[in-house]
Amino acid sequence: MSDEAHLPAEQLGSRTASRFSGSHGDRRWPCSYPGPSCPRSQEAVRLITLNKRSDFLAANSGKRAAFGGLVLLVRDRQDSAAEMRVGYTVTKKVGNAVIRNRVKRRFRELARELLPEAGIAGADHVIIGRNSAVERDFGKLRSDLAKALAKVAE
Repeated sequence: MSDEAHLPAEQLGSRTASRFSGSHGDRRWPCSYPGPSCPRSQEAVRLITLNKRSDFLAANSGKRAAFGGLVLLVRDRQDSAAEMRVGYTVTKKVGNAVIRNRVKRRFRELARELLPEAGIAGADHVIIGRNSAVERDFGKLRSDLAKALAKVAE
């Protein structure tokens, strides 16, 4: 005698709807989903992140402003592109990787907030973190960057 259950070899017809109904597989979203519904301004200034070491070294030859927890380097690229580029540097003297990444995240948020209004169009901006940026209040860092941008714009 066999303890196995008898399973029929023939498949039953497709009585239930398939798991994936649309082309994307989710019934909540229509197939012609246009994307995010939040409108974006056409005049929004685009910030591009610096990646090449040569861009960081070139920015070192520009204007410099140091306030509180950061040093700001700004160099005009002297090309026809009006977009602003920004780079962030935090050395190992500041702390371990977790602390350095936290400081860079704070700098990214500050740049997103302040550079479109106060930055220089067509320039490279490099924000260098100092040791005091770790414990410095976010509002004070914001005022430091605003003061540095105003000094460099002179």
